[in-house]
Amino acid sequence: MSATVIEIENLSKSFGANHVLKNFSMKVPKGKNLVILGKSGSGKSVLIKCIVSLITPDDGLIKIFGEDILTYSADSLDKLRARIGFLFQSNALYDSMTVRQNLEFPLRHHWNTERREKDTEQAVLEVLEDVGLVHTVDMMPSELSGGMRKRIALARTLILQPEIILYDEPTTGLDPITGREISHLIVEVQKKYNTTSIIISHDMNCIQITANSVIMLIEGRRYAQDTYENLQHHNDPKIHEFFSIS
Repeated sequence: MSATVIEIENLSKSFGANHVLKNFSMKVPKGKNLVILGKSGSGKSVLIKCIVSLITPDDGLIKIFGEDILTYSADSLDKLRARIGFLFQSNALYDSMTVRQNLEFPLRHHWNTERREKDTEQAVLEVLEDVGLVHTVDMMPSELSGGMRKRIALARTLILQPEIILYDEPTTGLDPITGREISHLIVEVQKKYNTTSIIISHDMNCIQITANSVIMLIEGRRYAQDTYENLQHHNDPKIHEFFSIS
């Protein structure tokens, strides 16, 4: 049985009278892709921000690699975040930097000078090879298609070789073919690096391709959790409505 990498127990978060998360619990085993599926405003983004301590929950427990991160100091959180990659929905590439410079940027903060001088070039080329875009190394983001920018954003996420990757709507804004390519790339990354991932997505094709397990987040609660296939054939109307429009 795989070790649990992320464990959340009875997590709650409110903003005034808006109760976004309500006693939410989940476990993510090592090397698995867990998809969080829910309507807009259901608490998906708040959950992700709690996991990386950008938001402090009102109640509950968050354990990553077996440790309670809600007790971490700022320095401990910084070290933890180096082990967690985040693929933003907007890609968050620096338009004024080349692809190479975008990929080197995280290394400035997390690698010492000696390691940067020794290993940077190899690290940059390896992650570009992973996403099939070695030839773009000296191009600007403005010269890339939307799918290519998404791949470069993933390469930048991979360059620190994170043990956990958080994907925020990884296929939003992409055409169906490119979206499928990105979804398959997520699976390839999982297999190569044995990453543990949480994927927020409304794209049912992406979910079907990437998910080992799916959590239905409804009104701030974990309403259901199962495989894509089992949820797809569920007769609960609240679950069925997600699949009836896919």
